[in-house]
Amino acid sequence: MKRTVCCLLLSVVSLLADVTGKWSGSFDVTGPDGETKADTAFLSLKQDGGKITGTAGPNEEHQFDIKTGKIEGDKIALEVVLEDGNVLTFDLALAADHIKGDVKGQMGDEKMTAKLDVTRVK
Repeated sequence: MKRTVCCLLLSVVSLLADVTGKWSGSFDVTGPDGETKADTAFLSLKQDGGKITGTAGPNEEHQFDIKTGKIEGDKIALEVVLEDGNVLTFDLALAADHIKGDVKGQMGDEKMTAKLDVTRVK
């Protein structure tokens, strides 16, 4: 019985999670040659139920629109359109004031992957 109550409480808490706000941290890109380059990331998110809108980019001044965004429990999925028309796909997880996960896409003619790790800006 206690387990059921705990599971229900955790489910309710996850439904109340709100990612609205500004998030800043790291964006470590791995190119096709296997070399990893450290960079920065900045997200400005607005959540409305399960839908996420806003922008993402390397810093607050250089941002790209989120084409599609959704949150289900602690899982976040985003698609961000770059200025050259390429799309980055974000597969992320929320843990308190921390979002991290994998990013895939194309930069120019090369496929890339990245690790995103951001925390809420107070």
